[in-house]
Amino acid sequence: MKKFFLPLALTLTITSQHAFSQTKALFNGKDLKGWHIDVPEMDKNPNAVNPFLVRDGLLVSLGTPGGHLITDAQHENFRFTFQYRFAAKPGNCGALVFVSKPRDLYEMFPKSIEIQLMNQNAGDFWCIQEDITVPDMEKRRGPKEKWGVNGDKLRRIPNLTDGTEKPLGEWNSMVIECVKNSIKVWLNGVLVNYGYDATASKGQIALQSEGSEVEFKDVKLTPIKALSK
Repeated sequence: MKKFFLPLALTLTITSQHAFSQTKALFNGKDLKGWHIDVPEMDKNPNAVNPFLVRDGLLVSLGTPGGHLITDAQHENFRFTFQYRFAAKPGNCGALVFVSKPRDLYEMFPKSIEIQLMNQNAGDFWCIQEDITVPDMEKRRGPKEKWGVNGDKLRRIPNLTDGTEKPLGEWNSMVIECVKNSIKVWLNGVLVNYGYDATASKGQIALQSEGSEVEFKDVKLTPIKALSK
């Protein structure tokens, strides 16, 4: 795909200095205060490992067992920023926004829209019982009659770029901006996805444990004052 270099400073939604002063850390580097864990395997197996932990000041998702680390609070009109890297080998993970009903798909994934972190696919949207529209929808998502938000429907909407991710071991910087029912995603300063008319506009935020060990740092949230139409 063609790579679109849109500078982060020029494409971010304009907000006041006051809004930026309200940026808060969602992860304090010491514990998981402000988050809760939803891991189905831990319900039935008392010996199951908790896949979310703090190590050397980093938030770590071990990858197994599968599950989600979810904010206690709901959020709307915000910029969610973090850095991440695969700790050992590239694999799968994701960040979810507009999270609501837990375990709503396959008794695992909460109702939400996922921003993919999977190696070589970072920035893809995955529709999980919620939906979103993007430009060139049929070209990117596939035949309209196969679209859907569950089961074997076409739930993936590929990102706009290739080659935006850093080499294994280096930190990637992601910005997810949610204003009303739109989502914009930047990876390492490049706009990699944009969607609108989402079927949700607020909810919790979540990080996944989905097969690969991933480290996170600088996990922050900035409120955005949405402009009225």
